[in-house]
Amino acid sequence: MPGPADGLWSIGELAERAGVTVKTVRFYSDRGLLPETARSAGGHRRYGSGALDRLRLIRSLRALDLPLPEVRRVLEDEAGDGGAGTVLEDAVAAQLGGLGRQLAALRWQEAGLRLVRDCPPRERADRLRLIAAVAAPPSTDAPARFWRAWLPPRMPARAVSAFLEHAVPQPPADPVPAQVLAFARLHALVTGPCPAARPCQPAVHGADARSRAAVLYAGLAEAYGLAADPLRSGRAPHAGAALDCFAAAYAAAYGTGDGAAFRRRLRDRLAADPRFDRYWELVAEVAGPRDGRPAVTPGTAHDWLLAALDADVERAA
Repeated sequence: MPGPADGLWSIGELAERAGVTVKTVRFYSDRGLLPETARSAGGHRRYGSGALDRLRLIRSLRALDLPLPEVRRVLEDEAGDGGAGTVLEDAVAAQLGGLGRQLAALRWQEAGLRLVRDCPPRERADRLRLIAAVAAPPSTDAPARFWRAWLPPRMPARAVSAFLEHAVPQPPADPVPAQVLAFARLHALVTGPCPAARPCQPAVHGADARSRAAVLYAGLAEAYGLAADPLRSGRAPHAGAALDCFAAAYAAAYGTGDGAAFRRRLRDRLAADPRFDRYWELVAEVAGPRDGRPAVTPGTAHDWLLAALDADVERAA
């Protein structure tokens, strides 16, 4: 179709050239995205030669599902410097981020539906209740709040953040039904009340140890890291660098030195402290196996070190 003789398109000509309806051209024109150049003697809209390229750009941006305000910003940026710049990049990046969140939500919903579909009928009501309490994709806010309430008061923010990074599991991007169930159970666990039958705070969180909380948890993180390799290789709990680091962290927290007598007291004290075995079991299920082996978590490392401490104390007795 040749261009108009006077260099101006009618609304019908522009629509035909662009392969859209007159209604579409009018819609974008009325919203200021496609300004008309002039009006005919009869009051009909006329558009300049650049309107076709602008309309095609609008259609391309809308095909990416960019909202009209973002389309306007891109057009203004394109007109300002002769080519779409950072505004388009930012708009596309934001759209990709939103689409990623939608896809993540759909993957969690799909895995949740499979979980309900494939479970025995008598378990469906309970599973529906569990997964309905968790957003899709889930937030880590509840586990983080759980640990913030459990950690020693006035613990330095940097130390809290470092601990949470290891203790709070990130929801997998493409979960299987078992991971959705594990995260839902984890959410129910951390939002439930503390069992009244036992204390909710370990002895090391007492007032005399608050000032040393950062030292304790930094030392524990190091000890857990040292225990990871023997755990992955299936080695039995034993004395060594990991246990020494573990005991030294508690000794520093209590303001005393490490030694055989201290390790005996530490073993007895830790045996009486609150345990979060179920929490760490669920964390491992959320993480899923790696290379066919269960995930190593701070909880599994802690249990391995407790067993190593018990063996060390018995050997020294």
